[in-house]
Amino acid sequence: MTPDTIDQIFVIAKHWLLSYTPAPLQPVVSAALSVAPILGVFPLLFAITTVLERKGLGRIQNRYGPNRVGPYGFSQPIADGIKSLTKEDIVPRTADQFVHFLAPLLLVMAAFLAYAVLPIGKNMVITNLNAGVLFFFAVGSMVELAVFMAGWSSRSKYSLLGAMRAVAQMISYEVPLVLASIVVIMASGSLSTVAIVNQQANYTSIWPHWFVFTPWGFVGFILFMIAATAESNRSPFDLPEGESEIIAGYYIEYSGFKFALFFLGEYLGMFATSGLAITLFLGGWSAPFSFLTWVPSYVWFFAKLLALICVFIWVRGTLPRLRMDQLMGLAWKFMLPMTLLNIVTAGVWHFMPAGFVRWLVCTALLAAPFALLSRGLTQGGKKLQLRTYRFAE
Repeated sequence: MTPDTIDQIFVIAKHWLLSYTPAPLQPVVSAALSVAPILGVFPLLFAITTVLERKGLGRIQNRYGPNRVGPYGFSQPIADGIKSLTKEDIVPRTADQFVHFLAPLLLVMAAFLAYAVLPIGKNMVITNLNAGVLFFFAVGSMVELAVFMAGWSSRSKYSLLGAMRAVAQMISYEVPLVLASIVVIMASGSLSTVAIVNQQANYTSIWPHWFVFTPWGFVGFILFMIAATAESNRSPFDLPEGESEIIAGYYIEYSGFKFALFFLGEYLGMFATSGLAITLFLGGWSAPFSFLTWVPSYVWFFAKLLALICVFIWVRGTLPRLRMDQLMGLAWKFMLPMTLLNIVTAGVWHFMPAGFVRWLVCTALLAAPFALLSRGLTQGGKKLQLRTYRFAE
């Protein structure tokens, strides 16, 4: 088979199956064949990631990770899944039964809907919407609703406080998350995720035209990933699950499989946001060099996704958890101004002629505010301060 045939093997298989389907049923079967791989691949990736994360954190913290269940401990997700299915489902007597049941399902559904507009490979997207990026952020806003439903329906002051804190964090970081993506929309002139990837799939010599290889694209990518980490409640932004303050946060009153659904939704959301970062800044399914275009496009997408997952694990095992005032200060005093300045820089980049001067001007427009804003976070008053550790005598 040719490289193009291998690259399009799943698309060809789908059309082959549709050719044996009666015409009235083809739209339904086509949708099912597009959705089924997403429902199978990403939960499987969630299971693999949990093992890799626990093993990676074990190595970082100089201890063993899972190593008992199955070869090298890689059957641990199966044991965890069986345990979650067989554990007793306890619901508080005063809880709103329907909302309490609906919250984890809504969280997982919102995470799955986001994959509808992500191009996993060339010609491999469930639906190519003209406003795909807008659709992604619209369905992502359902997560805040699900989190608040979980905290409020439990009828517990701890879960309600955890939900309020989680919603405040997610809304605060959703603003810079959206603003960080605007620079790509400005540069590409489209809200379609497919069109954005196609614009980055060109090469000059061997080098790709990824947006991350520009000053505004690099800064936008870093800001996007910081905001995505906070949106996913990942360390060092995992305050909603702050065990020392409010036990387990908004899902303290959940048990059994519903408890596991929150973790599934959290990881699926992390994968989806990472997939959008790959689409916007890292060329989507395109190869990093022109001489590697023979590798199937979906391989490149998942290779980039696994690289970002490794970064998430590395950050979790390295950085301590922030305080709430530090968390909010970072969002409103640093992230928001930097994303707005990055939009201005992207406009300057567009109207200046190509060359060294454009790089110098745009880099200066971002470097100077970065230095001033970061210095303001680490000095004076109740701003983001460096931690001082004191030990008992």
